[in-house]
Amino acid sequence: MHLKHLFYTAAVTIVMSACTSYKKVPYLQDPETVNNYGKEIPLYDAKIMPKDLLSITINTTDPQAAAPFNLTVQTPMNAANTNINTTTQPTLQQYLVNNNGEIDFPVLGRLKVGGLTKNEAEDLIREKLKPYLKETPIVTVRMANYKISVLGEVARPGTFTVSNEKVNVLEALAMAGDMTVYGVRTNVKLIREDAQGERQIVELDLTKSDLILSPYFYLKQNDILYVTPNKTKAKNSDIGNTTTTVISATSILVSIASLIINVTK
Repeated sequence: MHLKHLFYTAAVTIVMSACTSYKKVPYLQDPETVNNYGKEIPLYDAKIMPKDLLSITINTTDPQAAAPFNLTVQTPMNAANTNINTTTQPTLQQYLVNNNGEIDFPVLGRLKVGGLTKNEAEDLIREKLKPYLKETPIVTVRMANYKISVLGEVARPGTFTVSNEKVNVLEALAMAGDMTVYGVRTNVKLIREDAQGERQIVELDLTKSDLILSPYFYLKQNDILYVTPNKTKAKNSDIGNTTTTVISATSILVSIASLIINVTK
C-alpha cells in the first residue's frame, strides 16, 4: 500500500511539473494586454547610425544632370582559372556613415545624416540639391548593411541581413529557425549599441504580450539576440566521467531496491 501511495505521489508530481513547464513555452500568453491597449502604437522607422552603409540614388528626367550625384565604382575580380584581372559591371557608390554621423556626398560635401530616418535623409538631400538641379529630384536612400545576429539556443544561429530595414524579435527568431526546446523564453538577452557607442543588455520575456509594446520589440541594425539555455541543457553539456559514475551507481542502487522489493513480497 505504501508503494502504491509513493507511485501515485510521484505521478502527480510529474504531471504538475509538466503543466508548470508548459506555461513557460508559448509566446505572448496574455494578448489582452495588447488588445486592450488604449494608446496608438507608432510605426517603427529605423534611424541611420554610425558605420551604416548607405545606397543613395538621385533620379530626374535629365539623366545627365543627375549623373554627378550618382557615382559608380567597378569591383575588380579574378577571372575563373586565369590570372587575368577583370572588372564587373559598374555598381552604385555606397557611403559609409562615420562616427560623427556624416557622409561625404558628391558635390554637396559632408552631410549630417546620423540619427535621421530614411525619409528625413531623403528630404535633407533633396533640399541640398535644389541649387544644382532645375527640377525636384527623386531621392532614394537605402541601408545596405542592415543586419542582426541571433545566438544561443536556436535551430540556426547566425547573422542575417534584413532587406526591408525592419525586423522584430519574433521575426529574428524565425530567421534562426526558432528556439530549441532548451531555450529559456523568459530570459532572452538583447545586446545593443547606440550611436554614442554605449552598450546595454536587456532581458526580454517572450511569454509576455507587452513585449509588443516595448521599445525593444523592433531590432536596430547590429543588434544581437542571445537565447539563454535552460538548466537541462546546462546539465547535459556538463556530463563527464563524474556524471557517468553517478548514473552507474544510481542504476545499481535502483536494481538492488527492486530486488529487495521482489524478495519481501
